[in-house]
Amino acid sequence: MPKLKSHKGASKRFKKTATGKVKRGHSGLRHMLTSKAHKRKRKLGTATLVSDGDVRKVKRMIPYQ
Repeated sequence: MPKLKSHKGASKRFKKTATGKVKRGHSGLRHMLTSKAHKRKRKLGTATLVSDGDVRKVKRMIPYQ
């Protein structure tokens, strides 16, 4: 059986946890930060899990990570 190729854009954005869930980062923390609240910026810095509807697609894109 041939190896599967990873989607390189997805492999840079998502990581699998030890239990098989998929982590992602938040967007919106690159520029125009002065107009955003401290609390909002702090929460954007933390990682979260991918929603249930998208997990299957993302896992297929990162088969070996």
